[in-house]
Amino acid sequence: MENLLLSLRVVAPLFLLMALGALLKWIRLWDGKTVRVMNNVCFRVFLSLMLFVNIYHTDLHSSLNLRLILFGVISICAAFLLLCLVIPRLERDPAKRGVLVQGIYRSNFIIFGLPLTVSLFGQEAAGVTSLLIAVIIPIFNVFAVLSLELFRGGKPDLPKMIKGVATNPLILGAAAGLLALVSGVELPDFLDKTATDLAAIATPLALMILGASFEFRAVRGNLKQIIWGVAGKLVLMPAVFIPLGIACGFRGAELSALLAMFASPTAVSSFTMAQQMEGDADLAGQIVVFGSGLSVVTVFVWVFALKQLGFF
Repeated sequence: MENLLLSLRVVAPLFLLMALGALLKWIRLWDGKTVRVMNNVCFRVFLSLMLFVNIYHTDLHSSLNLRLILFGVISICAAFLLLCLVIPRLERDPAKRGVLVQGIYRSNFIIFGLPLTVSLFGQEAAGVTSLLIAVIIPIFNVFAVLSLELFRGGKPDLPKMIKGVATNPLILGAAAGLLALVSGVELPDFLDKTATDLAAIATPLALMILGASFEFRAVRGNLKQIIWGVAGKLVLMPAVFIPLGIACGFRGAELSALLAMFASPTAVSSFTMAQQMEGDADLAGQIVVFGSGLSVVTVFVWVFALKQLGFF
């Protein structure tokens, strides 16, 4: 019963914030334009500041876990390569292939990762996840471009890809945090407090925006692909890589960071990227919507199971 209640305490705040966002849109306090503008501000300002603050306040000696980072990088690379081999055998439409690949390997790590780890192990564990995010987010972005370019028959534009990764606000925020941490620069108290206060807005706002973005439109013939994408992201990815992480000796906050990386729903930005790169944007949006809704249940199950088995 104790583990059940703990799992509920971890997942319930995520669900309630998403539900609040959906409610605000339903009662028309938010409209579609407002949600899009707020999403842009949250992505470019608040989430970037959150990464900066968490890394800046990290105890580098206790939080830098090269084994964890190496495992995360190898796992994502392996998943991407395997999906690039398997998905073309399951799906004939090139516009859907790249969307399915990124829909399964690419997670909403930053929005779900830190809240999950902090809920389970406290604020002191945020540094471990933040450093892992700083490494994994660029890889997610590069592989997303590769998958969409390759399956539409195009040739990846390397300079454009490098520019896109280098100017990503999340990557800039993480890089600034790492630079400040390694160099030993100390922010004035008023700047530190302001940045910390603004960073605290990021997670609640991002989850509310995610809830407000739900649009349960007709699946229009994409049901099979939606099932593949959502089940692959929420069930298959963690079912494969979490046991491997356990076998490698990861426990506690380390394992919760891996769970957040593998079991979180598909990143919201995958929908925008599919629009920009001639992928099936409808399918991408449906994977995000249904995956985000169902993740409340699946993340709860994963947390409860790992807690019952004694790995948390």
